[in-house]
Amino acid sequence: MGSVESYATSGGRRYRVRYRDPDRRSREKGGFTTKRDAEEYLAGVTVASARGDYVDPRDSKALVADLGASWLAAQQHLKPSTMRAQETAWRVHVAPVWGHRRVGEIRHSEVAAWVASFSTGERPKSATVTIRAFGVLAAILDAAVKDRRITTNPARGVKLPRKTPKRRAYLTAAQVELLAGHSGDRATLVLALAYTGLRWGEAIALRVSSFDALRRRLLIEENAVTVGSVFHVGTPKTHERRSVPFPKFLAEPLSEACQGKSREQLLFGDGIAYLPKPNTNHGWFRRAIEGARAVDRDFPDITPHDLRHTAASLAISAGATPKAVQRMLGHASAAMTLDVYADLFEDDLDAVSERLDEARSRTIVGDLWGKRA
Repeated sequence: MGSVESYATSGGRRYRVRYRDPDRRSREKGGFTTKRDAEEYLAGVTVASARGDYVDPRDSKALVADLGASWLAAQQHLKPSTMRAQETAWRVHVAPVWGHRRVGEIRHSEVAAWVASFSTGERPKSATVTIRAFGVLAAILDAAVKDRRITTNPARGVKLPRKTPKRRAYLTAAQVELLAGHSGDRATLVLALAYTGLRWGEAIALRVSSFDALRRRLLIEENAVTVGSVFHVGTPKTHERRSVPFPKFLAEPLSEACQGKSREQLLFGDGIAYLPKPNTNHGWFRRAIEGARAVDRDFPDITPHDLRHTAASLAISAGATPKAVQRMLGHASAAMTLDVYADLFEDDLDAVSERLDEARSRTIVGDLWGKRA
């Protein structure tokens, strides 16, 4: 399969490996300081060729910058918001460090040190930023493995920081009414978010034709998200349409929101322009929170997305099953719903304990009655 030969250099004797690749082309690699190192390299090439894992040394010299550009171009199927996050991670964190490197030269220890550097320094980065940047690099190297530029991905196995879940704020029904009461002409939107669990983008993309007053359903078919300052309209997050029920009391205000609009116009707002997501530091949503807090000192500091969590809380409190909540919220599975809202189901443990106690009590009473008979 190959041979090892020595040659003289100004720095001393070196060894060169000559071999043929799986395509029967002649290859050579020099610079080995010991014959043993050269023989081990030749043995590795021989085994890789036999297994079909051979990597052409020229292919491993590809720059991460070039592979990254190709990888990003292949991600156009992603939703605009996700695509923007990937592009930002590449441009800000990955390309400056790894763009000039050859994929075959990257080592696991280097990637591990890079990941660790995100949590140190004057401006440490969050776990989310770290994981996203790592994910971009790892995906590019995964593609390099599939293209047989490298045999293994040096990024895999690197320990990543854990995300610390943010404590969720759940409003009570009374607090929802307070917030809606201080939201002016956005009151119906607030109530709809808090009692249906729609994502903001799903709610503002609703059209008059999405409203089914007879069945009390909202048909979720589109999602409008802002990327930069531009609205992008596409399918919902899970790419699936769903029908979401709304409480009877919402039928009238939703009907009023439809008045004077054609079936294809937007349900909320003027029917033409998508409503921008409210700024949590100022604007109508902040004023509504401050107004509610003037009445209820315990009113939490929330974001519009917390109204989705509130909807889950209110539904579970009303006795909805995990499967029903999953379908309402548009989660991929009931298991995901249970994972996300595990804290809301903790009261079930108390109920189980009480029922077990009641079952044993009934059994003991039955046994006692049997003995008396």
